[in-house]
Amino acid sequence: MALTFELDPPGGDDLRDGVVALWTDVSNAGGAVGFVPPVTAEEIRPEWRKHLTAIAEGRMRLLVGRDEDGRIAATAFLAHNSHRLMTHWVWLYTVMVHPRHQGKGCGRDLMAAAADAARGFDGIEAIRLTCRGGTGADRFYAACGYKEVGRVPGAIRVADGDDRDDVIMLLPLV
Repeated sequence: MALTFELDPPGGDDLRDGVVALWTDVSNAGGAVGFVPPVTAEEIRPEWRKHLTAIAEGRMRLLVGRDEDGRIAATAFLAHNSHRLMTHWVWLYTVMVHPRHQGKGCGRDLMAAAADAARGFDGIEAIRLTCRGGTGADRFYAACGYKEVGRVPGAIRVADGDDRDDVIMLLPLV
């Protein structure tokens, strides 16, 4: 089953509830999306509001993937750089596919849709992302064409005694 992707979907309660529910489910399944399980929707809502503010200010774009029932099953946030020397590439943040859709190619479809969206942005030549080491995410992104361009050992502290590398990856678009 393929997902249907939409860049900059209309806002509202359905979008908020769908993204927050996805973020909660992905986090609680062990996804490396900024939280450590267990987490509740109430804990995620402030982060959603930060992303929503960035979207409203034009600093970030939202890509949503919906399943055949119209439920939000995947997301990625594309953030523009504000630094005048780095406006030729975007950040890719909070890449999520619902656990029930993982292992079916939806993640690769999401990454392809994100690259297609970024190609449509004026002057954008690359996508940069970071991921938490030790999760296999770096292998997934590499399979999607990203190259590891840096690594900061132990930069992410998941818990006391559990430090992970912050892996920096890049996808040239031109």
